[in-house]
Amino acid sequence: MPPLAERMRPQTLDEYIGQEHLIGEGAVLRRMIDSGNISSFILWGPPGVGKTTLAKIVAGNLKRPFFTLSAVTSGVKDVRDVIEKAKSSSLFNQGTPILFIDEIHRFSKSQQDSLLGAVEQGTVVLIGATTENPSFEVITPLLSRCQVYVLKSLEKEDLLRLLHTVIRKDILLSQRMIDVKETNAILRYSGGDARKLLNIIELVVNSSSGENVEITDDFVSKCLQQNPLAYDKGGELHYDIISAFIKSIRGSDPDAAIYWLARMIEGGEDPKFIARRLVISAAEDIGLANPNALLIANACFDSLQKIGWPEGRLLLAEATIYLATSAKSNSAYNAINTALQFVKQTGNLPVPLHLRNAPTKLMEQLGYAQEYKYPHDYVNHFVEQQYLPDSIVGNQFWNPQPNVAETKMVEMLRFLKER
Repeated sequence: MPPLAERMRPQTLDEYIGQEHLIGEGAVLRRMIDSGNISSFILWGPPGVGKTTLAKIVAGNLKRPFFTLSAVTSGVKDVRDVIEKAKSSSLFNQGTPILFIDEIHRFSKSQQDSLLGAVEQGTVVLIGATTENPSFEVITPLLSRCQVYVLKSLEKEDLLRLLHTVIRKDILLSQRMIDVKETNAILRYSGGDARKLLNIIELVVNSSSGENVEITDDFVSKCLQQNPLAYDKGGELHYDIISAFIKSIRGSDPDAAIYWLARMIEGGEDPKFIARRLVISAAEDIGLANPNALLIANACFDSLQKIGWPEGRLLLAEATIYLATSAKSNSAYNAINTALQFVKQTGNLPVPLHLRNAPTKLMEQLGYAQEYKYPHDYVNHFVEQQYLPDSIVGNQFWNPQPNVAETKMVEMLRFLKER
């Protein structure tokens, strides 16, 4: 007997739970499916939210030949073989075959390149599924030929609906007397992941003797006592540990940061995911207090792709310790957020005439660029002039923080203005 998650896999859009923003009445993907004219797309979202299921429903609704590949086990030869099969099937069937690739972010550049021709020529409609940001992991030529649809973790209401549906409809569970007394634990452990919820239900039911099953928070917790080293790269723990890692760096605790790094490495986390987070941390939390941190983090990211694994762990460790022990400042982070909020409130204020370009004679006659003072023509390459729009002159967005690097910046500006 297949596991519960497979037995209860939805076969139609009406059975599908969640993702109303995509497949609800009038939503973009629903309209595409209903029209019968489907183009290549990538489904991006956390595990267990229905990416594979949605791809199968699309193929079923359109009555198209459906081919699947897993990026974990397939090579370039497998890609070419399945494309040849798709070409053959299209001779006998209406509609372009659908090729579904799970974990497309794990395809190498050469594997993705081998797909390009088939997608461009319309040999297949590509549906990819990924838990990682496609803009980082999918090559630009392929990404430009696909729409990207973002799937969300299931909401509490979606999970509860799924819970009661499987208890009522599953061929095995419907034969048991299941009484759901409490749901906090089962919702918390599932973390918005439908597959995880179904696995928990199956485990809890199988752990109960007799026909009567009483689901309580305490019983669920006892059934789910796990190895504390367990690490789900796509689940709730994945996000909790990366959060602890970044907060340890922000809090200048190199020992804690290294510990959380080790947890991720031991759990099989994608090294590039960790490296990207280090680059973000260098810009957001260290910033102008130590601009070298961004250079170190970026060098770590680039070098990691050159030397690979397992030596790459040394690069991550070095960058982690450097960032954790660096001076911290979020002044740049605050400055851009403040400026963005200000722009939303004030709209498109006019650029002062002297700051505008004057590529035409008419623009020169209108005064564009005429009163602009070229700083390099002045002592210390600085001259006082207005750079903000007229109505907001005097506003300050960057508030420097009291660290050595930013103090020097402030002193430099003061020196220029007071000379």
